[in-house]
Amino acid sequence: MAALRRLGRSLLPPGPAAAPGGRRGVRALRRSPVRVLPPQKERRAAAEQRQSPREPPPPPAVERSSAGPGLWYEKAAAGDRRLGKVVTIAKSKKFRDHHGKVLLEGHRLIKDALEAGAVLQTLFFSTVGHLKELPEAQLKRANLVKVKFEDIKSWSDLVTPQGLIGIFSKPDHAKLSYPTAQLTSSLPLLLICDNIRDPGNLGTILRSAAGAGCEKVLLTKGCVDPWEPKVLRAGMGAHFRLPIVANLDWESVPSNLPASVQVCVADNKDGGAQAETVPVLRRASGAGSAPGNLKPPVKSKPKTAPECEDEEGVTSACVPELAGQYYYENWTQTPVAVVIGGETHGLSPDALHLAASTGGKRLIIPVVPGVDSLNSAIAAGIVLFEGKRQLLRRHKQEDERQKFPIVG
Repeated sequence: MAALRRLGRSLLPPGPAAAPGGRRGVRALRRSPVRVLPPQKERRAAAEQRQSPREPPPPPAVERSSAGPGLWYEKAAAGDRRLGKVVTIAKSKKFRDHHGKVLLEGHRLIKDALEAGAVLQTLFFSTVGHLKELPEAQLKRANLVKVKFEDIKSWSDLVTPQGLIGIFSKPDHAKLSYPTAQLTSSLPLLLICDNIRDPGNLGTILRSAAGAGCEKVLLTKGCVDPWEPKVLRAGMGAHFRLPIVANLDWESVPSNLPASVQVCVADNKDGGAQAETVPVLRRASGAGSAPGNLKPPVKSKPKTAPECEDEEGVTSACVPELAGQYYYENWTQTPVAVVIGGETHGLSPDALHLAASTGGKRLIIPVVPGVDSLNSAIAAGIVLFEGKRQLLRRHKQEDERQKFPIVG
């Protein structure tokens, strides 16, 4: 009987007791798969890799070649970023000043710079033959990069590029070695550029100063940067033939001049009527920073300019009225400095005050009536070479007196 009851229960459909097992099966289907964790050491290494920055890809292999004993160069790969910096250095004064670099282009300019002791950092060239024409000792200390001529042509502003571009440390005039022939031929003649803003004019002025044998060139604030590419091209190597002191304020100009210098200014005013020997004050549109007094030495610190009052009671700064004479009349002293004014505003009141404090004069270049002024570079050439002629004549006369003294 008991066996029959057990058999009957087994034949009956599943009752409520089977429900929990069925629900467990449904829940098992809804569960997420089990996550298999790696060992603790591997997990720690993966976390550190996620936190650390990605390492840059290794640089491409540089192809290096020999251009002679101890002289190696590399061939630039396509898209070399250093080449793009060439244009930045050339066109940005801010970049040149911040990084202390300048760009020189062409065989002659680069050779003059190397011979003067300028430090070459990187030289881009199109043919190995260019290297043989430059001082080898200086090239060994630089980074030489061979590029395609088509690339240099696309960067260059020259009509006929030479395939040679150098990036130099910004030269210091006090550390350069100037040519011996230039030093032996120099005269006690200095040039002061007053607010020359045109690059072509400044480059031509520097070239004329080197040709006339000037001892030094001073550039006041407001002049164009002498290391601007257009100035370098127009200068034709003058930057490495004589000292060029740039970015001077007028208070520091006297400290860069000899103690006994006489400062004259180039002018184109009518010289028919000579000005008075003792300068008188006249009103100027801009304020001067130096006194119109002949007595203080040139080394003294400029003071505030005196003020003038016109008929209407308006007060403005005054500048001295210098004595004037034609440029070809005798005006040279030993030494002498000439101020060339800018193209737009001409001579500044500070230049006139400095000239007056040294007993200087206005050197008048007569022009045809109706012509306002000469180009500043032309005026500089006229006055500088006339000064050279007068100084050479003076030196010749002194030598003759020493050889043939007059016996009384």
